[in-house]
Amino acid sequence: MPSLNDKTRVAHCDNQDELSDAELLRYDRQIAIKAVDIEGQEKLKQAKILVIGLGGLGCAASQYLAVAGVGHLTLIDFDVVSESNLQRQILHCDSNINELKVDSAKQTLAKLNPYIHINTIARQLDDEKMKSIIDEHDLVIDCTDNVSVREQVNQACFIHNVPLVSAAAIRMEGMITVFNYKENTPCYRCFSQLFGEQVLSCVESGILAPVVGIIGSMQALESIKLLLDIGKDLVGRLLFFDAMTMECREMKLLKQAHCSVCGG
Repeated sequence: MPSLNDKTRVAHCDNQDELSDAELLRYDRQIAIKAVDIEGQEKLKQAKILVIGLGGLGCAASQYLAVAGVGHLTLIDFDVVSESNLQRQILHCDSNINELKVDSAKQTLAKLNPYIHINTIARQLDDEKMKSIIDEHDLVIDCTDNVSVREQVNQACFIHNVPLVSAAAIRMEGMITVFNYKENTPCYRCFSQLFGEQVLSCVESGILAPVVGIIGSMQALESIKLLLDIGKDLVGRLLFFDAMTMECREMKLLKQAHCSVCGG
């Protein structure tokens, strides 16, 4: 089982912070955006993002992070690919059935962009190991549907002040928010206190494939904005997406005074 320190070099990837000629050509359309430019693209190359969960959301989010040039991705998931995953988990295919999801995802991401580093962790982590790994990253993306894991990740992100991009999708609906753990901003626990602990699964309620693609892409987008410090982020804002009506609505998310994680 590879550890976080066993960085696997993807073919053609170098150790330089500056962009190579090939990378400048690859990211040309992105660099053309004034808010990104060469400096921003180099920041993405140097960035380290932890993606937790390689299901529908994780597949979509990590795909766009990879092609956008985020230089270091760590993927965590201890599940294996099953046939029922293939309807929405776009990094996996029939030949990957019964493989670890992190291995399947790594293979596909490496083909999409050979200039990035990809590390995988295929086991459940205890609290101390989770804290240690999160401390080594610039940002965490929560793509799991496991409430206990989300609470564990939130606690670690709060301790180390690492931004967390969290989302969920089910049926024809999705939601996304961002936690940056700055003063007077909420954490995931503030959110979960409002909505309770009951979580429906895709097995019980179903999910339309493009919905996870949309929400996962939003997670990648918010992550890039946070890394580059551009635009208006979703800190303190919960964005809901309804695929049936193609409407979005927003709810303010406030810090809870008696939150067990971030409360004073």
